[in-house]
Amino acid sequence: MDIRPVEASKRNLGSADLFLLWAGVGISLAEIWAGGFLAPMGFWRALWAILLGHAIGNTLMALGGVVGSDHGIPSMVSVRPSFGIRGSSFAAILNVIQLVCWASIMLIIGGRAGAMLGEPMGGIWASHRLWIVVIGSGTLAWALFTGHRVWKILQAGTVFGLLAVIIMLSWETYQSFVAFMASAPAQTDGSEMAFMPFMIGLDLVIAMPISWMPLVADYSRFSRGTTKTSFWTTWIGYFLVSSWMFVLGLMATLVTGTAEPHIQMLELMGAAGLAIPALLMVVFSTITSDFPDLYSATCSMLNVSEKISARGFMWITGIVSILVALVFPMDRYESFLYLIGAMFTPLFGIVLTDYFLVRKRRIDVDGLYDAAGPYRYASGFNRLALLSWAAGFATYKLVEASGLPLGATLPSLLVSGLLYLAFTPRQAQGRAPRQA
Repeated sequence: MDIRPVEASKRNLGSADLFLLWAGVGISLAEIWAGGFLAPMGFWRALWAILLGHAIGNTLMALGGVVGSDHGIPSMVSVRPSFGIRGSSFAAILNVIQLVCWASIMLIIGGRAGAMLGEPMGGIWASHRLWIVVIGSGTLAWALFTGHRVWKILQAGTVFGLLAVIIMLSWETYQSFVAFMASAPAQTDGSEMAFMPFMIGLDLVIAMPISWMPLVADYSRFSRGTTKTSFWTTWIGYFLVSSWMFVLGLMATLVTGTAEPHIQMLELMGAAGLAIPALLMVVFSTITSDFPDLYSATCSMLNVSEKISARGFMWITGIVSILVALVFPMDRYESFLYLIGAMFTPLFGIVLTDYFLVRKRRIDVDGLYDAAGPYRYASGFNRLALLSWAAGFATYKLVEASGLPLGATLPSLLVSGLLYLAFTPRQAQGRAPRQA
């Protein structure tokens, strides 16, 4: 593994591979759980928030992958033209932290689900800590020992297997939802729950695809198709499946009132005698969603220093994510999603503004790896980008704290992007001036 540009002749992910990759990432208990958070909005308003939020978030995420498919570079290297070579380390460290947290959250959700399904066997099989370690170890082994060719075969097989299980779950949830509508239709509007404004729910949905924006180019750089094809296969793969998971979680929460709809759905499978398929779904869906976290955390750390051992850091990331999963307070999951939005929405608002509007998709690829090259700025940092990010972050948090029924994502994106655009001189061929 390295962060150098991938030559066109060495790119080995076709359209189907990228589609399956992002569809596999979308099949996640964490996304089902997040969909349940929207139940106070009522079904129809929440459904619109899910579709619109994914349309906005997926577009930003897929645009983040364009620089990867254009130039064969990973996500954190794509930050260098706007933030500077050393300034990109700021984004990389934030990304490592969020990816370790994401990996831990996925392990906690998988661990709890595994423990619930293991209860009939009793003993150690009902321990969530056991399943955290088992799934975490499986994810680490997947990341360390599975090559690209084998990984693609396993990814495809796993996704198709999981889709079959999800179809069955969808049918059971649909039947329960229809029965609930017939007996108590008024509850489907969320009237008995604390009200959630539309824009607040929209922010929560957008935060999910935004969380993948800092790593999407790590995979689009391997695309052997056109940039347009890479964009749309990424967009469609994640949009379809992630939206589906959100709707499943929303429906399950409205039907049952449970705060953990993913557990309710697994209980339905267990009651139907499908505990083993449910357990396999938990294990493999968590691994396929967790693998990109370990891989991209390592890519991000290599952006800080290429002297770091990739395998060694992957070991560290995998072990730390397991340890954090044993102590992470899951009652902070919703707040964590909003924090991701606050950190990465303004950051990539600047990156996308710089790449598409300032540089017109032209960058000096060799200069990205030259500390004395065009992206050196002042000691490696573009202060304007850092200040614009700070303004965007502050905007997000202020809107969030105001209590007003406003979304923070779009104001944060606009503030950071427009500030950067207003004060950055246009540069030809991606060359940037040295700051005083």
